[in-house]
Amino acid sequence: MILTYDKIVKNIDETCDVCVIGSGAGGAPMAKELQEAGLSVILLEEGSYYQTKDFRNSDTIESLIKLYREGGSTFTIGKPNISYAEGRTVGGSTTINGGICWRTPDKILKRWQWENGLADLTPKRMDYFFSRVEEIISAKPVLSESMNKDSETLKKGAIKLGYEVRANIRSHQACVGTNQCLTGCPTGAKQSTLVSYIPLFLKKGGRLIANCRVRKIKKSGHYVTGVKGVIIDPTTGKTKAHVRIRSKVVVASCGAIQTPALLLRSGIHDKKRLTGGNLFMHPNTKVIGVFDDPIYGWKGVNQAYQITEFMGEGIIMAVNFIPLPIMALAFPHYGKNYLSTVKEIYNHCIFGAALIEDTSRGRVHNLPFDQTLATYQLNQQDFHLALRSIALLSEVYFAAGAKRVYLPLRGLQELHTIDDLRKIYEYRFSPVDLELMTVHMMGTCQMGHDASRSVVNQYGEHHELRGLFVADASVFPTSIGVNPSETIMALSTRSAFHIAENVSKYLE
Repeated sequence: MILTYDKIVKNIDETCDVCVIGSGAGGAPMAKELQEAGLSVILLEEGSYYQTKDFRNSDTIESLIKLYREGGSTFTIGKPNISYAEGRTVGGSTTINGGICWRTPDKILKRWQWENGLADLTPKRMDYFFSRVEEIISAKPVLSESMNKDSETLKKGAIKLGYEVRANIRSHQACVGTNQCLTGCPTGAKQSTLVSYIPLFLKKGGRLIANCRVRKIKKSGHYVTGVKGVIIDPTTGKTKAHVRIRSKVVVASCGAIQTPALLLRSGIHDKKRLTGGNLFMHPNTKVIGVFDDPIYGWKGVNQAYQITEFMGEGIIMAVNFIPLPIMALAFPHYGKNYLSTVKEIYNHCIFGAALIEDTSRGRVHNLPFDQTLATYQLNQQDFHLALRSIALLSEVYFAAGAKRVYLPLRGLQELHTIDDLRKIYEYRFSPVDLELMTVHMMGTCQMGHDASRSVVNQYGEHHELRGLFVADASVFPTSIGVNPSETIMALSTRSAFHIAENVSKYLE
């Protein structure tokens, strides 16, 4: 059963075993697994419910408004400010991501075992959960017939330079390559939680309430008792009804920005006031390459390859073509200059980015009037890594035949030959000269064995409040250096199994 704001005519007061907040990579697997285990689950989602058919005729701006928090215009405050995007729709950010599948790198799991006391998070013990997730989301290689020229061009340049390239594993069922992953898949091929986990959850009798913003997690002493929230009309923003869910287990899966904000708003703290700190984000450097031959980057599958040669340094590079209105945000020219340039190059360019495995840390803050702010300062190590990633991606473009490259650097916006790469290091850039973005927020409710150094335990249960779990990228103790969606799903599945196996402890 799915309830949306237009179907709700009175206040909601319900009781269930488990209330899950958020329907993305963390919440949907949790809800599905627990419902199948025989528990009664209510899944709450702040955003609206859209079906595959609703994505077929939507334009980019409309999709941003419908599917993204604040239309995708959120950013962290720091040097530099960094734009970030959060999904706010049924399916969460899986509805608007590229569907790239990575298991957590072994080196990251080992670090978590040693540094955070998470002894059970070994590749062998996690294999079952990864495999289970991969089967449900249909993780497999890209079809050759949906391959795109921008990814092939990236691969060509990397191979010419002798760099290692990975053919991506993506969550899809016969993806035909419409390259509209970021605005909602119009064919249903991408196996976001919207079309994979959530239908399975509903089939077993699960209840989903959309357009529900949770204001507060309720507690009594050291036990969670449920949540309170409101139904929001997505058009007017006005409250239509109040919601009270009573449950002895609550799972916060709102993402690494909204989950700590909700906990703090609810007066839920840890011993050392770590909640909201330890924010990592995989800053992305955006680089555009222009070629003589047509590329038609808008044709074909999203992000077919990634350059993994420099993963040991903390850099992964890929191309990911974006719609024209979003491209305007990343382009260094403005006004008429932008329009004339883009008209010339749009079908001849590839849009790429380098993902940085960051060591900088930020913090999430609650503000008055139910607002949230994230702060983040790029440290010198990550700044120099960002500059190196810009140089490396530009080098790949030139090796593939680019005639010019546009950079996200104030004061150095264009390169015309591979020899110009030295200018990146000749100029005296500082972090504020970089333009960065991200979609991978992590770490703000980190898990660990020691309650004085972490917010939740190895299963995501809050150290101070029985029955409260976190199941999203908040629990990552560190940045992981790869697309995080599959890691979130696997950890959430593992936590769901733990809850189901210890159900009497929580529901007594």
